[in-house]
Amino acid sequence: MNIYTDVDTPLGPILLVSDGAALTGFYFIGQKYAPETTALWRRDPGLALFRDVEAQIAAYTSGRLQTFDVPIRFEGTPFQLRVWQAIAAIPFGTTLSYSALAERIGAPSSMRAVGAATGRNPISLIVPCHRVVGRDGALTGYAGGLDRKRVLLNFESVLISPHSIIFQM
Repeated sequence: MNIYTDVDTPLGPILLVSDGAALTGFYFIGQKYAPETTALWRRDPGLALFRDVEAQIAAYTSGRLQTFDVPIRFEGTPFQLRVWQAIAAIPFGTTLSYSALAERIGAPSSMRAVGAATGRNPISLIVPCHRVVGRDGALTGYAGGLDRKRVLLNFESVLISPHSIIFQM
């Protein structure tokens, strides 16, 4: 059974999904490929995991956190899992091209498949697919929207006082 809640953040409203033990979904509202909640899902805003994720989002957006530390569980094909695990290893404030990501997972000729898997990442921000860019650094594709991708990359690359950061979508 999927457990879910909606959280308001400086990045906009987010849908969090869990199996009760791990985070299985982190979707910006309106994000491409976000699931629809159904009557079979149970809403539980008090789930300790969700409260922890919300606290870590607040720490991230205030500049006090660079790496999330919550249990996650992916559901996807073996190829998607390899891509998502490689994305999870991209450090804060850095980017990696789709071609470099394809090479990193041992599939250098699979750039399009890597792009498709990146777009289907079910745990946005925590698994930082916003850090994957075109070979020339171009901001290409982001299920959460290119404006949000630009804001996230600018936030991570600018060394300013956390109190002066303003997120505008």
